[in-house]
Amino acid sequence: MKKKVTNNGGVTAIYVRRSVADRDNNSLSIESQKEDCIKYVGEDCVYRLYCDNGFSGKDTEHRPAFQQMMSDAREGLISRIVVKKYDRFSRNLRDYLNVSEELDKLGVTVYSLSEPFNTETKEGRMMRNNLLNFAEFERETIAGRVADAYNTRSRETGFFQGRMMSFGYTTQRMIVNGKKGSVLVPSEQAEALKLAYQMYAEPSTSLRDILTYFKEHEDEIRYLRTDEYGGKNGSHSGKLNAGSLSAILKNPLYVRADKDVYAFFQSRGYEIIDEVEAYDGVHGVFMHDNADGGKYVKVGYHEGLVSSELWLRVQDKKSTNKRFQTNRKALNSWLVGLLKCKECGLSVIIDMQKKSPTNIHRYLADSGWLTINKCVARKYSIRIDDIEESVYAAMCERLQQIEIAHKQKEAPDMEVESIKGDILKLDTEIRSLMDRMAEADDVVFAYIQQRIKELHSKKSELERKLQTKSRKRKAINSKPLTEPLAMWDTLTVQEKHDVAAEMIEVVYISHLSEDIEIKFGI
Repeated sequence: MKKKVTNNGGVTAIYVRRSVADRDNNSLSIESQKEDCIKYVGEDCVYRLYCDNGFSGKDTEHRPAFQQMMSDAREGLISRIVVKKYDRFSRNLRDYLNVSEELDKLGVTVYSLSEPFNTETKEGRMMRNNLLNFAEFERETIAGRVADAYNTRSRETGFFQGRMMSFGYTTQRMIVNGKKGSVLVPSEQAEALKLAYQMYAEPSTSLRDILTYFKEHEDEIRYLRTDEYGGKNGSHSGKLNAGSLSAILKNPLYVRADKDVYAFFQSRGYEIIDEVEAYDGVHGVFMHDNADGGKYVKVGYHEGLVSSELWLRVQDKKSTNKRFQTNRKALNSWLVGLLKCKECGLSVIIDMQKKSPTNIHRYLADSGWLTINKCVARKYSIRIDDIEESVYAAMCERLQQIEIAHKQKEAPDMEVESIKGDILKLDTEIRSLMDRMAEADDVVFAYIQQRIKELHSKKSELERKLQTKSRKRKAINSKPLTEPLAMWDTLTVQEKHDVAAEMIEVVYISHLSEDIEIKFGI
């Protein structure tokens, strides 16, 4: 016979909880739990109901009703708590024990309808803890099965797998390849998303510029309001800010993925589920997390919203910006974050020593020497002033080359011609080997086949490099750089740094000579 709760003063708290995973269990419905608990305490009992509908039992921290109940317990407003099962209270044993210890100190007892043993004895507490251990194991098992099922569906189909809806799309139920599921289709927000991509692709446009523009024009751009969207990966959650807009701009969900996008994923080391033929220039791509912390990509059934050329230009710009985001603040020189040692390849520190109020000395230090003692020397003989002068001259010359090349409609990039030459050499060798295959015996045939495979791999890598170089050349816009370089002496150190970071990937200096080597990014 179940032991009734006696009301010795104070209010009885009835706590009910139902997670999404319990939706098929009618006995754990909110109404069923309420009815059973009220019947248990008696209709004449003074009680207060606390309800968490749709919340997991993995912890107590994120359940609003539970937190309110604990707050009331601390204020002395309740004297006992009644639940249908202990796992409604918590499925996490550690979490439960922490809360139980606090409730014991507050003089609040927890009663369970389904497990009516006396928790005031050590035997009763042991039975309760065993049940909670099993509940925690069950929760982790269910979570693992859900994750496995999600991963399997994500790899096998191009359907939208749920979770948060991504900005620019809504869903429709469709049958594809004999299976029914949710397919993303463009929503009324799609045009605003395309505009965001087009704006960011401009060299001089920042995330903040886009946010400001949308805020100022939100009556016209009514589907991208700054107070409505912007969760993780552009989902409808939270407020649109620089972080959420950045996530939208790097999400391959929106690209009409073609062979160039396939090559981009290869270069990033992502696991690619589909063959290259699936990258047809029409469909977008889902990106998922692997269990090992990596990424895998799967072509979806939905159509992308932006061209591969535009999407890849945006990725190039974001990649360039990322290289310098930790070194944005330039104090001692506008070359901060750009200098590296030619001998060890590590960063060169630009520091400043104030010998007197009018005598400030700038000097270079090798981080390879200072941190791991793996370079030839600590300091350099070349002066920072001389480096700045040489780099500025090279930037002006580079800009002039670009402008001339634009007029001639050809890029001043000898590396492109070199790559093309290497590809032609590989083609010649492959053709020669294929001619020899007809007369080769089995051993030689296998050797030639392996060699051709290696050459094709090298050729594919060179073709990807060529595509990347070609995209960068198309994206170059020298106009935003012309004016700053012309008025260089009037710019602040930070402004000079920002211009240099747009043009330069790295400047190598050497301990062994005063020569410098500049690698331009444009």
